[in-house]
Amino acid sequence: MSPSRAKDYMQCPLLFRFRTVDRLPEPPSPAAVKGSLVHAVLEHLFDLPAAQRTEDSAHRLLDPQWTELQARRPEVLSMFTGPEDLGGWLAQARSLLTQYFQMENPRRLEPAERELLVETELRSGVLLRGFVDRIDVAPNGAVRVVDYKTGKSPRPRFADSALFQMRFYGLMLWRLHGVVPARLQLVYLGDGRTLAHDPQEVELVALERELDDLWRTIAASARTGDFAPKTSRLCDWCSFQAHCPAFGGVVPELPADGVAHLLSVQAG
Repeated sequence: MSPSRAKDYMQCPLLFRFRTVDRLPEPPSPAAVKGSLVHAVLEHLFDLPAAQRTEDSAHRLLDPQWTELQARRPEVLSMFTGPEDLGGWLAQARSLLTQYFQMENPRRLEPAERELLVETELRSGVLLRGFVDRIDVAPNGAVRVVDYKTGKSPRPRFADSALFQMRFYGLMLWRLHGVVPARLQLVYLGDGRTLAHDPQEVELVALERELDDLWRTIAASARTGDFAPKTSRLCDWCSFQAHCPAFGGVVPELPADGVAHLLSVQAG
């Protein structure tokens, strides 16, 4: 279970089913692809010697990273109506990189890890998995977990929901290394704000129980085939409306192999 798939189920069980069980294709999202591109540039920026980690260097990395992304995912070109549309989108990505340098000075940072795949098994047997954008380790050993967001920061009442992913990472790292990270930090390039949280062991214990309960609910849905839709304002951005009964769509037959795979992972 990853943070994104857990949030999918909490947002809408049918969305989780379409992505995880049916594995229905989704058209590329300009916002999501832009995020992937900016993340790639920031990852490779730290390949350079500290003195060369400048804004100009980051902008020079943009075009080769875009070329590499297209090579891996040629379907992303379908997002654009023409060169002018693409040019505007790339300009937005450059603007996000400029914003990054107003928030952090990468010449003063030496990340311990970048784009790190983290996997750990909870005591219940549930396997957690996720990619962490950056891990910083202070001279005193304190760990800071950093995640870049290319959108805008949430309003205060939604901050707790935004931190779910970071607590998820904090739980995995705690179970792996036995030390609770000192800080969880979301860097919002969309508006130049940072959301930071210093987790406590008690809240990670509570999250572990929550994730165990969530996985049991997911497994029950898989066994019964009941992945009910849950409507919200987020439905406006869902690419599966044609398959959703809440929008007059027809739900495809539940694929037996997808269910079997999900339950085998749960059993393992």
